[in-house]
Amino acid sequence: MELYHGPLDTKEIFGRWLDEQATSNYGAYIPFVGTIREEDGIEALSFDIYEPVLQSWFDRWQERAKAQGAIVKMAHAIGDVPVHTSSYISAVFSPQRRVALELIDEFVEDFKANAPIWKYDVKEGKRIYAADRSTAMDGAGLLA
Repeated sequence: MELYHGPLDTKEIFGRWLDEQATSNYGAYIPFVGTIREEDGIEALSFDIYEPVLQSWFDRWQERAKAQGAIVKMAHAIGDVPVHTSSYISAVFSPQRRVALELIDEFVEDFKANAPIWKYDVKEGKRIYAADRSTAMDGAGLLA
């Protein structure tokens, strides 16, 4: 898992991941790139991440992938990411195409639903919490 401040350099990250796995003998490599769309007048999205929980989540995925002979890679941005740039990259390397296709789909969907990342719209230079696009963590909230 890799975290960066600001937008991701997708070419550098993907290139490095490919170089790292060049002799691994994986037959399938499937990347996914999340790019900030221009909508609702935003200039950027901004991200806060609870790193210990994200690392634990990612470690569980690494074990799941390893059990299938594959590996999962991921990079995410912290802070402001302007429209038309990338905030999220993931990839699966696997000996078999079907395993890679299934894992990347499950990984991205689980990430979207469960990763401890909070999003903010950036409009006129101000961060506005995007509650409808942020993930509520189980157990979070006020203590009774």
